[in-house]
Amino acid sequence: MLSRKYSAYYHTMPDGTVKQTNPFSGIEVWSIPGRGKKPLLNGRPAESRPVMGQTHHPSCIFCPDQRLRIAPEKSRTALVEGRHETLYYLLPGQQTETVPEFRRVGNMFEIVTAAYWATNYGYRMPQTAEQWRDAYLADPAGAEHIDAIVRYKCAQSDPCGDAVEVRDAVADGFFGGCHDLIIGPRHYAERAEDDSQVCSSGELTPDEHFRYFAFTVDAMRDMLEMNPYIRYISVFQNWLNGAGASVDHLHKQVCALDEWGAAVTGKVETVLRDPNAFNELGVNLASQHNLVLARNDHAVAFVGIGHRYPTIEIHSAAPASRPFQHGRDELRGFSDLVHACHAALGGRRACNEEWFYTPVDAVYPMPWHIELKWRVNVQAGFEGGTGIHINPVLPTDFRDTIMERLSDLQNAGVIGDVTLVDGCMTGPNPLRYARR
Repeated sequence: MLSRKYSAYYHTMPDGTVKQTNPFSGIEVWSIPGRGKKPLLNGRPAESRPVMGQTHHPSCIFCPDQRLRIAPEKSRTALVEGRHETLYYLLPGQQTETVPEFRRVGNMFEIVTAAYWATNYGYRMPQTAEQWRDAYLADPAGAEHIDAIVRYKCAQSDPCGDAVEVRDAVADGFFGGCHDLIIGPRHYAERAEDDSQVCSSGELTPDEHFRYFAFTVDAMRDMLEMNPYIRYISVFQNWLNGAGASVDHLHKQVCALDEWGAAVTGKVETVLRDPNAFNELGVNLASQHNLVLARNDHAVAFVGIGHRYPTIEIHSAAPASRPFQHGRDELRGFSDLVHACHAALGGRRACNEEWFYTPVDAVYPMPWHIELKWRVNVQAGFEGGTGIHINPVLPTDFRDTIMERLSDLQNAGVIGDVTLVDGCMTGPNPLRYARR
């Protein structure tokens, strides 16, 4: 039973300790004054080395000149005759005809493999993907590329042996699998001075970030069309090693699933009980405690309540509840707000970006929303032994830090359509997902 008392979710003790409970997950969090005194600035690390204006690094497997070390490109965005276009199913000879901006490739180490879908559901890649695979392998350069990365994958995991059918199955995952990477345009930020200044989401321009978003949503749409057994697609971005990234080159992961997962199931069950929950216990609750950061016509950003890490939540205000159902203006507005929040968080601290939305087979809508989790703390024995999580940053301190950064970024003209909010919304229920 959801409580209508806001004090059940957010309560400040006389000594300043803030006790929080996330309305959707039930996670209990304490923020204790003084626990966040460690430096949280995005300063230059002592061990950094100068890079002299380079934007890529030849040793990074996600840099364009290392493309033969990863799976073939299912698609890329590129500037063609002055317009940004999406090119699909590139063959070996086509990869140098344009300069890629964002690239979509199969994850060589899938969480949910192509073999999983084939064995458990009888999934077969669509004809277009089969034709691309056959044409790619018919090219000697393509066959050499695939053979090299199959051998590499087998060497890194369970030995595949030389059985042709096993090696073919591994290769099929590169062409028709349902766990892809969306790779960013450059390794280092523009005008980077040292090798710690890698290009984060916030270092992209608003236009670039919108194309990054739209390209990711296009990958989701394509997966749903090619695999009828998908029930949910997990989209996430692990930024830097501390957030789980194995490569410090900007990328998102798009991973199809045959179930919703516990977090999404819990949120769907919440809107089943209260369709307006994401307004009432999301934006309205944050507004009541002066934790709203910014908004535009299409989205709202606020400090999340009851998270293990300092978290910004950005919620789409659109009536549509799935990313691939958003119109261009809605997607652009949402992207601008997410980009601004990334820029405010900075690029030198680990951060997770996690997408949530209404599953394709759910009938009770929740808004598309994204959580940006700033990985400034490590969960330890206290949390495991008590179930109480210590978030070292007070929500109001986090709000003040982000608001100051957003104001500076807005004055510098480097973020898009964003209106700063002084903590409290002018009216309740800005999210339109529940309106029929």
